[in-house]
Amino acid sequence: MSDQFHDIFVETNCLGQQELLDYLQGKLSPAEQHRVEQHLADCEMCNDALEGLQQITKKEKIPFWLREIKWNLMKKLRLKNHRKRKLKIYVSAILVTAIVLLLVFMVYWVIFEIRRGN
Repeated sequence: MSDQFHDIFVETNCLGQQELLDYLQGKLSPAEQHRVEQHLADCEMCNDALEGLQQITKKEKIPFWLREIKWNLMKKLRLKNHRKRKLKIYVSAILVTAIVLLLVFMVYWVIFEIRRGN
């Protein structure tokens, strides 16, 4: 899988998935817990993510679900890119065919004009 789709929180200062899960499960030290709570007070996105995670009863399955979602997204992106490449090839083939036919027509026309002139 491409690194650019590895984790949507990589480019931000937001809390990561594991950090949010550890916070929910009480696995953080008091200092880490305080830092997470400070961030949650200022970050609506992480707050929403935390609320969503709280609604999930089988939290141990979250990594599996995320991998599955990422895999399906990557498959769809590859399929979309494949279709775009295929379309470009078809358009190029049509253009080349049209140019060749035009050249053939011009050659026959020139030959016809030369014979007609004699």
